[in-house]
Amino acid sequence: MAEPGVDTRTRSSVITARAAASFDPVGRSVATARAFVRDTLQGWGYSDVVDDAVVLTSELVTNAIVHAGTAADVLCLRKEDSVRVEVGDRYPEREVPMQGAGHAFASLDSENGRGLMLCSALASRWGVEYSPARKHVWFQLDLPRRPVGTRSAGPVLPTALLPAADERVRVAVVQIDRCGALSAWNGDAEKIFGYTAEQVVGKPLADLAAWPHTPGTGTGIAEALQLSRWEGSYGIRGTDGRVIPVYASHLRVRDSQGEPSTVCLLVRDDERAILQTPQRGPVPDPATGTDGTGADPFEVFIGSPAPDDLDGLLQRTVERARDMLDGDAAFLLLATDDETELEVRATTGLPSARQRFARVPVEAGTGRYGSARMPAVHDDLASVPGAVPLLNSTGMRSVVTVPLKVEGRLTGSLGVAAESAGRYSNEEALRLQFAADRIALAVESARLGELERLRRGSLSFLVEASDLLAGTLDRDQTLALMAQMTVPTLATWCAVYTIADQSSDPYLSYVLHEDEERIDGLKALLSKVPPPDPVLTPGARVWAAPGRAAQQAALLTSRRELGLGSSQPVSSGIDTTLATAAAVGGETVVLPLVARNRVIGMLTLGKPSDDHFRQEILELAEDLSRRAALALDNARLYSERVANSQALQRSLLPPELPEVPGVEVEVIYRAAGEGNEVGGDFYDLFPIRDGAYGFAIGDVCGTGPQAAAVTGLARHALRLLAREGFGGPAVLERLNAAILDEGARSRFLTLLYGELWPQENGGALLKVVCAGHPLPLRLHRDGTVEPAAEPQPLLGVMDELELFEQEVTLDPGDVLLCVTDGVTERREGSRMLGDEGLAEVLAGCKGLTAGAVAARVLRAVERFAAEPASDDMAILAMRVPGPFPL
Repeated sequence: MAEPGVDTRTRSSVITARAAASFDPVGRSVATARAFVRDTLQGWGYSDVVDDAVVLTSELVTNAIVHAGTAADVLCLRKEDSVRVEVGDRYPEREVPMQGAGHAFASLDSENGRGLMLCSALASRWGVEYSPARKHVWFQLDLPRRPVGTRSAGPVLPTALLPAADERVRVAVVQIDRCGALSAWNGDAEKIFGYTAEQVVGKPLADLAAWPHTPGTGTGIAEALQLSRWEGSYGIRGTDGRVIPVYASHLRVRDSQGEPSTVCLLVRDDERAILQTPQRGPVPDPATGTDGTGADPFEVFIGSPAPDDLDGLLQRTVERARDMLDGDAAFLLLATDDETELEVRATTGLPSARQRFARVPVEAGTGRYGSARMPAVHDDLASVPGAVPLLNSTGMRSVVTVPLKVEGRLTGSLGVAAESAGRYSNEEALRLQFAADRIALAVESARLGELERLRRGSLSFLVEASDLLAGTLDRDQTLALMAQMTVPTLATWCAVYTIADQSSDPYLSYVLHEDEERIDGLKALLSKVPPPDPVLTPGARVWAAPGRAAQQAALLTSRRELGLGSSQPVSSGIDTTLATAAAVGGETVVLPLVARNRVIGMLTLGKPSDDHFRQEILELAEDLSRRAALALDNARLYSERVANSQALQRSLLPPELPEVPGVEVEVIYRAAGEGNEVGGDFYDLFPIRDGAYGFAIGDVCGTGPQAAAVTGLARHALRLLAREGFGGPAVLERLNAAILDEGARSRFLTLLYGELWPQENGGALLKVVCAGHPLPLRLHRDGTVEPAAEPQPLLGVMDELELFEQEVTLDPGDVLLCVTDGVTERREGSRMLGDEGLAEVLAGCKGLTAGAVAARVLRAVERFAAEPASDDMAILAMRVPGPFPL
């Protein structure tokens, strides 16, 4: 005997819908499988068993992926009274734990068999099916039986949290005759609105009702009163002229004479919970059209207060719209800013993961039913293929769609679909339009709020991106930053193509995927696809080549897999190919990288299988591509400039130093900055004639091309004049005249020039001229340090110079140190190394070789200050080898 108050309708085991997915043998697939099952069951309206199904799926998928080490296949089957989930792996390696006589499940501490233990504890039925190549573990969860008339229940709240009421809750009961005039008005109606029965009886309800009419639609209070049942919000004008928001429930009845009339129950809108029926009732009895309670199960109010986020509001809207019309699926689309396309934002009963953010045109065809701006009812989609593109290949046969409008402007479209033909009529369209009119403003308000948040987030993203791109002038680092900023924020994967010049083809320079294990496969797939055409036109354009290549690769791989036979394991290469094909199977767009009116590359963004880009994301990606293109071109120009500067710098320095008999020579040169400036300090050592060598170390004022010109002039003039037989003073006087001849391009020059003659007794004779340069220092064998020359005027300032040379004899063990002012003027705050500091450093180099002396001086200069050097440095050390130091 059935329990009292329990629905005893026959529970069918016929499968009404199915959803399937496969998951790669990687750890993150467990979470993806949980999300798949949760979304599927919630879309079917089976929220009562979602938690148990997700727990069981998680355990079974973990067993397949982690323990068996194979891909997992998940199949969800929908029935009227239950849901069945099957999880299969391809090559099981573990035995099934037995239960029964002589067998027991593993202990709770053991991982083996835990999934089956959970099935035994949570599922209504479960089992394991084996085949030579596969194993299926399935479980079934029965839907809970609800008492007839049960709608929903709220939590038990403490008394302090209950809403306060100034007086007892009043329910206005009014009755309207077939002509729309009031025929009954109770005392609570008088208390709420202020009118007595004598004042309003006989007047049309439309005179008092403030109906939330939407421009462009013909719905109103008169139409609502003609429905067999209606529930929703509107307003009643009180005696003071103010509109009192009310929540109403209309029921159409017949009086004792058989005349139709409508009974209306009205409460204040903030007390709507008294009348509101927010959830779907039981499936109607085909014989009576009711659910056993006398209520029309099609009518469910969906315009309750919106959640905090737009996605939550839209998802709840489609679920309630489906319940209101007892449909199998529902969808809601929002219009783009130009109102030429509609974007899928929420679905239920449909593969939402594939359809989300897909776009369809507002005007899909000619006539009333081809435009989303008007309500439409399609009795059989099979007879009008493509009438509703969103429902293609979904099994839906009939559909009703209505527009969402705010102030006459199209803001979206709401639709409910059924798997059987002829389910909906104009009456259902009217009901759905009433609901759409009530929620349109709330949806548009939430959409604008989301758009504002997206714009703020986009501005923050672009500011951060600009800072990162401006922080480097390295080409490879710029490419990496471009990709890392787009993945996964804007896309699932990214590829950057670069173009060296107008005659070159695009080259695949960088590839990134949010799953690092798929980068190599993605790169291999893209390398087989011809690159996109470089088009100067701005904006994103769809690129179908990667998707086609992915489909072909997947098809070829599937055929190879079938040809292996059931007893042969599938290679990891096949799994990788299938995973890569799934990753590239969605929408792919290309944005040109345009800098200085030239296409220097393309930024390619991709989504996984059947996924689409939102318009806001594409606009953000376009902004990013403009910034990235300029940064990439700046990096190219900087790299070219550095290469040119380094080549010019190398040309200003001697390629190699000659071997000087009996004298150790060491030179250290350090250019300041990142190699982007030329000129400045220079040095040289060259043979003049047999047994004689010239040496020089100098510093041209400033940097850049003009300084480089003087540097090149000085180095080559010194060699030429010295080899012509001129002495030191004559060489510098002629060089001074040549610098002055440069006119406005001339720069003054400090120069230490000398000639060196190694002596047969082991010493060395030097003749030096110090023209405005830091004085050379001589380190004696006993550790004393003294200047080796006197200061004289620098070059490039005065026409007439009277220079003289000084002789210096280096004894065995002596060192001559020559430096540029980058060494002596090394600063740390107000401190400067200076000549005294350099002499102190040199004094500690007694007994060291020329190379060790130069290295110690450089190390002392670098340690003197924490900041990088701001001036070039040249160090020339010459030492005459001798006996051990004293």
